[in-house]
Amino acid sequence: MNSDNHFMNRCIELARKGKGHVAPNPLVGAVIVHNGKVIGEGHHEKYGQAHAEVNAVNSVKDQSLLSEATIYVSLEPCAHFGKTPPCADLLTHHNFSRVVVGCTDTFDQVSGKGIEKLQNAGIDITIGVLEKECRALNKHFFTFHEKKRPFVFLKWAETTNGLIDNQNFNSDGEVTWISVPEVKSRVHKWRSEHMAILVGRKTVEADNPSLTVREVSGTNPIRVIIDSQAQLTSDYAVFNNEANTIVLNTKKSENLDGVEYIQLDAINPETLLNTLYEKGIQSVFIEGGAATLQSFIDVNLWDEACTIVGQGAFEEGTKAPQLAGTHTKELFFGDTFKHYKNL
Repeated sequence: MNSDNHFMNRCIELARKGKGHVAPNPLVGAVIVHNGKVIGEGHHEKYGQAHAEVNAVNSVKDQSLLSEATIYVSLEPCAHFGKTPPCADLLTHHNFSRVVVGCTDTFDQVSGKGIEKLQNAGIDITIGVLEKECRALNKHFFTFHEKKRPFVFLKWAETTNGLIDNQNFNSDGEVTWISVPEVKSRVHKWRSEHMAILVGRKTVEADNPSLTVREVSGTNPIRVIIDSQAQLTSDYAVFNNEANTIVLNTKKSENLDGVEYIQLDAINPETLLNTLYEKGIQSVFIEGGAATLQSFIDVNLWDEACTIVGQGAFEEGTKAPQLAGTHTKELFFGDTFKHYKNL
């Protein structure tokens, strides 16, 4: 591995530390190298706070070395004023001898403008080091800006005989868990990495989920509920004050103590994703139920999926969604995780 790849890999490692904290901004890491030695590092830690390049520059004890140094950045430095000043201006101010960029930023307000600023300042610039890996790091961000919709992640648990629940056949009304308890923390980690989490009305009525990240440290996603007739009552956990909730329906539009009702002419995957896009939501984690999940599969509006196959079976119940294609497998405390990507 050459040195550029080595230091860009470190940028990616640093960037990942911002997962669940920087959206809607992208994950970015930066490394400053002088004479082959790392003298500064930084990553974007939280939305609204300093960007990776700023944190990396501020970590360098001897600022006089910056004009002789190379800075590696996983994403093109921004060139516009947002919550913070342009990072491209910071790099030109310190007159870095070289800038190495993992991938360009396709966001309209940046999209080559940061690179142009650096080139106009006479800085030696290299673009596209570990480009595929750097783009994958910000798959939510790029999907949102390039496809004009949120990144869609599907998740469900199913039994060995392909059932997603036995709620309709469980006389006491209690939720019957398919996966082992240890899986819950991993699912909550996934939740924390998405801006929104979505379920249908029947899932709320059957399971009364909170849809929060209480098992891990992170930010609760916005809860999105499909309730076409707006008939769910405020007694359900999704209407507590632990996170904001959006109810997509065909009856009314109003705001009530952290709950926003959005009226749509029709509710389907296309209108739903368009609504979330207009709200600036870059990613949505869809947990159920079966009909909701299948509706996204049927129109091919999904990007990744994970099915968790437990170790038991139900005699009767609701059939799990049907998802075809190649996948990778992983065993986790005896359950089988099947990871799909919609390429």
